[in-house]
Amino acid sequence: MLSYYTPVLILQIYCLYHAYKNGKDYFWYLMIFILPVIGAIMYLFTQVFNKNDLEKISEEIVTAIVPSKKVKDAEKQLAFADTFQNRVALADAHFENGDYENANIQYEAALKGNFQNDFYVIKQMMGAMSQSQNYAEVIRLAEKIKDNYEFEKSHAQFIYGLALDKLGRIEEAEKNLKPIDQRYSNYEERLVLAKFYARNDKRSEAKEILDEIITESEHMTKPNRRLYRQVITNVRKYREEL
Repeated sequence: MLSYYTPVLILQIYCLYHAYKNGKDYFWYLMIFILPVIGAIMYLFTQVFNKNDLEKISEEIVTAIVPSKKVKDAEKQLAFADTFQNRVALADAHFENGDYENANIQYEAALKGNFQNDFYVIKQMMGAMSQSQNYAEVIRLAEKIKDNYEFEKSHAQFIYGLALDKLGRIEEAEKNLKPIDQRYSNYEERLVLAKFYARNDKRSEAKEILDEIITESEHMTKPNRRLYRQVITNVRKYREEL
């Protein structure tokens, strides 16, 4: 019985707090008290979430309940029409599901004819190989697209730099990690870069990046402050440790 009522109580408290903080009509307090579950859900969907939130939450709920649904849907699409886009969609579904082996199989199959050097597909393969800790393959793939104009300052270049670092090619790694340091963006990657500097006896460079992120965080919009709360917390904590 406790396992049922505890989440409901937490939901009620959250909704009541949100209503109080945002000056909502007294009607909502009654709804939340009298109809704990229905009232709270109605409040969330009408007073808290916007359309984009609802679409994202709906998708996440479906994915959580049936993790393979997106994969199965993509498989059906591919069976109906074996196109480059459908195969990449299936590969992306595997990637999002954490199945990097099958993701790479589908990405590899997509690299044919006019698409054999497709930047997006190779970038995704690099990400999958990085997750599988196959750093030599990450570097091999990067060599195929590093002259592409999209590579500079991209996440692919950052992954390439991380792979170089893992294989002890420090100077090359720094050259490819540095471009990710762009103001008011890439907070997680910049924290990784700061740690890279600290590991390689460049503490002043590490501190400079961390201080910049902290300063930027003070001028964030409320949505961004919520979105990046954890990484900013990690940045502050790491800065104190240096």
